[in-house]
Amino acid sequence: MGAKPIGELMPEIGRTAFRRFGFVQSSVVTRWPEIVGPHHAKVCSPEALRFPPGEKADGILQLVVVPAHAPLIQQVIPEIMERVNRFFGYQAVSRIKLRHGAVKPTHAKEPAKAPPSLKPIPMELGDSLRDIGDPELRTVLESLARTLSDGEKNGEDEK
Repeated sequence: MGAKPIGELMPEIGRTAFRRFGFVQSSVVTRWPEIVGPHHAKVCSPEALRFPPGEKADGILQLVVVPAHAPLIQQVIPEIMERVNRFFGYQAVSRIKLRHGAVKPTHAKEPAKAPPSLKPIPMELGDSLRDIGDPELRTVLESLARTLSDGEKNGEDEK
């Protein structure tokens, strides 16, 4: 099977610790710069996400904010809530509480991009895939299109 990269193991290792401190889904912490953008991620970070007992919606997200940037973050709380809820895919957060404190710098640079495939994208799909804004989703759909086009070609060869 081979050795696994440590990056693949970290979510499993950290899951217990994240749950202990109020994070049901550790990816909120690890993907924070992607969720709120690199500018906001430099001045605030998630500390805890608490849900009402027995619920997994309408939670309270507690953020640590650099004191000098607290007024700015206060103004963009609705946008942060919208982005976090979009990340979860449902109304996970209904309130955000701010706490002044030091924010550790994120070491997440640009997300690692998958190497481009050498196979061309079918012409009929190429233009429609370029309009997709999310690069990760676009890469997955391009890969799927390549796989489907290869399957059709192989099926035609057998006939």
